[in-house]
This record gives sequence, C-alpha cells and structure tokens, in this order.
Amino acid sequence: MLVRPEEISNIIKSKIDNYESQMKVDEVGYVIQSSDGIAKIYGLENCMAGELIDFGNNIFGMALNLEEECVGCVLLGGEIQVKEGSVAKRTGKSVSIGVSEDVIGRIINPLGQPLDGLEPYKIDKYRDVEFLAPGVISRQSVNTPLQTGILAIDSMVPIGRGQRELIIGDRQTGKTAIAIDTIINQKDQDVICVYVAIGQKGSSVAGIVDTLKKNGALDYTVVVSSTASDLAPVQYLAPYAGCAIAEYFMYEKHKDVLIVYDDLSKHAQAYRAMSLLLKRPPGREAYPGDVFYLHSRLLERAAKMDDAHGGGSITALPIIETLAGDVSAYIPTNVISITDGQIYLESELFFGGQRPAVNAGLSVSRVGGSAQIKAIKKLSGRLRIDLAQYRELAAFAQFGSELDKFTLDKLVQGERSLETLKQPQYATLTVEQQVVILYALVNGYLTDVDAKRVKEFNDGLLQHMQNKCPKILEEIKEKKELKPDLEEKLKAAIEEYVKFFNI
Repeated sequence: MLVRPEEISNIIKSKIDNYESQMKVDEVGYVIQSSDGIAKIYGLENCMAGELIDFGNNIFGMALNLEEECVGCVLLGGEIQVKEGSVAKRTGKSVSIGVSEDVIGRIINPLGQPLDGLEPYKIDKYRDVEFLAPGVISRQSVNTPLQTGILAIDSMVPIGRGQRELIIGDRQTGKTAIAIDTIINQKDQDVICVYVAIGQKGSSVAGIVDTLKKNGALDYTVVVSSTASDLAPVQYLAPYAGCAIAEYFMYEKHKDVLIVYDDLSKHAQAYRAMSLLLKRPPGREAYPGDVFYLHSRLLERAAKMDDAHGGGSITALPIIETLAGDVSAYIPTNVISITDGQIYLESELFFGGQRPAVNAGLSVSRVGGSAQIKAIKKLSGRLRIDLAQYRELAAFAQFGSELDKFTLDKLVQGERSLETLKQPQYATLTVEQQVVILYALVNGYLTDVDAKRVKEFNDGLLQHMQNKCPKILEEIKEKKELKPDLEEKLKAAIEEYVKFFNI
C-alpha cells in the first residue's frame, strides 16, 4: 500500500503540533560547610523551612535555618558523604513518611526504613511528619476509657481515649514498664499502638520488642526507633514520624491509637544539640526559645475526633525523666502544662517495694471520672481517701505510742490498700477483675487478712470468681456498673471465699 507524500507531511505536522516541550527545572545549590550533621548550602534561594533537601545517593536533609546568604540544613544520615562542594537539590516537599496497614508489626526508623531485617513495607500514601493539630470544632470530649490493666492507674489516675497523660519520674523507676504494660493490655481492644523510642540504647529497644513479641502485642504495634547512636536530627524526627503513622490510622482508618513517646527529655536534648549547631541563640538551660512549641505542637495532635470526622482517637503517653525528683525543672514543667495530667513515679516508693511506684498524691488525671466505668468510679473515690488519710496518719503515728481505734483502723486499711495496689510487671488485670479486687478492699474484707497475705488473698479471690462465679464477672464486664442485685451477688461470692480463705 502506497502512502501519498501529503499524508506523510500531515502526520509529521500533527506530531509537531501535539508535541509539548517539557523541561524540568531543579533548583540546585552547593554545600559550603558540613560538620556535625549540619550542612550550610549556598544557592537555594526559594527554599522553604522544613523542606526535604536531596544530596543524591539516597541522602536527605531538612532545611531549618533560612539565612540571608545560605540555608542551614540538618542531615538525616550520610554525614560522612556530604562534603564541601556537594550538590544539594530542592525537592519541593516537606519531610514525610510512607504509611499503610502493612507497617503494623514492623520496627522502622523515623524515615520509614525497616530495622527488623525484613523487606520494605508496602506504602499506600505519604504523610507529612509535621501536621496541623485538629481544631476544637472537630474534636469531642474524652468519654471512653483506655484501660492500662494497672489497678493503681485505672482506679486513681484514669486515662481516656484521646487524652495526653504524662508519665514522669527519675530513671529506673518503671516509666517504660507502665507504657509497655498498657500496650500489652490493648490486646483484643481494637487499639493500634505506636511505640517511639527516642535516644534509647539499641539493646533496650531490642528487649522491648522481644517483650512485645512474647506477649503477642507486636501484632497490633508499630515500633519507631531512633537509638542513641543516631544523629540528633533523626532523634528529633522520631516522635513526629510516629505521630504521622498514628494519624494515618486515626484520620484514614478511624481507629483508636495509643502512642508512647519514650522519652521527650532526650527529644529536647537532641533538639538543643541541633539548635546550638545551627547557631540559634540559647535560652534557659541552653535550650532554644521554641522548645515549648516543640512539644506542644506534637502533643496537641492527640485528640478524640467527633463522629462527623470519623470518631478515631490518638491517646498520647509522653515520658519525661526527672533528675533527683525535680519536677520543677524546665522541660518537666513545660510538658506538665501541655498534658491532661501526670502519673508521678517516686524513687522512694520504688525502692521501698511499692511497684508500680505511683504517688497517688502527686498523680492526677484532668479528665477524671469521664474516662472510667461507673463501677470503678464508685469504688475508687474511697480508695483515694483511704490512701490520703494513711499518708497523713502514718507520718503522725511515728511520734505517738498510743493510738485510738479510728487511727489504727485507718492505718490498717491504708496498709492493705498499698499492698493491693502492688502489681507485677506484665500481669495486667481486666476491668471486671479490678472491680472485684477494689470491692473487697474498700468494703473491709481485707481488714483481718495479714498484710503479707494480701496478694495471696487477691489472687485466690480472682481464681475463685473465675472458677465458681464466671457469670458475675461477665455481668460486670457487660453492665459496667454495680447495680444492687449484682452487688448482692458479688458480696455473697466474696463472703463465700473469705470463709474458705480463713479455714
């Protein structure tokens, strides 16, 4: 078949007419100084604060200082390869992390790279690590409990879904243990957990991952790890990256999420190191002036969304380490003022054998009874009063030899209360078990039990309820309050056990 010359020319003409010239223009600069994980770049005139900078060879940085002559950029790895004269290219994007449901059960770094030796996970979309917190209108008040499984906390310092509850105390007082127990207790509760390790030892993170695996908690948990050997900018990014993953499940999947920041003291220190290297002026304790904003913009992202916005939630458990119990230091006071309450762990209680070492006087939940079921709310009020009276009378009793019956009774009740609140690690209690133990305690069934046998009594009572009266436990779980008929059944069951225990 012959093609006429005019047809050939028409085809060529149409191709030329439809051809769109696409020219890609990149804004490129050059590194003029690189040291300590900080690069100064000349030539990126239109660079934005927080923008991702590409140095090639899969090395990236984040622009933080926009100066007149150059851009101050923190490196997110590859600090040895980035040298004076290296090419730096704008990406036009802010720092983000890839997210999908496949991230559950994985151990990753703040850049989304796997640390568990497995293949990279499938990515559905990218979420910016810095994201605006939801407004007041799109939130609802906290009204659903998030059970930690720890009797001392669920009864006296309740945590609700969407709350920010600070865990504060000196090092080695069991702060991480409380957070890990809370994660373990979310099994079958339809809660996704995110554990963010900031500046921890690699061996500590490995131990936590192993504990989560043994207890079947890694099936619904994401671990974001930045160890002490990582660069300060990577440690700085870790909590924001963890929060971006949590937001994916809250906004996109409308799930309840629990996120643990372990710990924000090291986060502030990493930010201070970065800021001083960027020549930002130091303020109190050499922290930069915006260190309050650093944590407030992170913790404000925890919320309980209203039904129109999916009804998901992010509950944040930030951890802060104090030095010699000094809660009035700069970073602790900052974070206390941002959060909705704190669980204060005391060294004296911890080394005195009271574990978890929760100081009931200094610990507080500003959400309060809204995050408790009615049964526990009714019983825990009396527990708090008993402990407060015990603390006051115990100090007074040291000086007095003769005590009246009222004082002796209060001291006995307080002592039994402290013994009941002792709980081994990884031995979480269900709500119905907590109700049974609290009911027996506040109604005086432990008064005649020797203090050393309190744990034996409580363990036996739970076993008795499980074996002989499982319907009562199911009823408490279902109804969530102690109505007169249910209370009578519970009372009869406990009295039956007391007779058996005293034999």
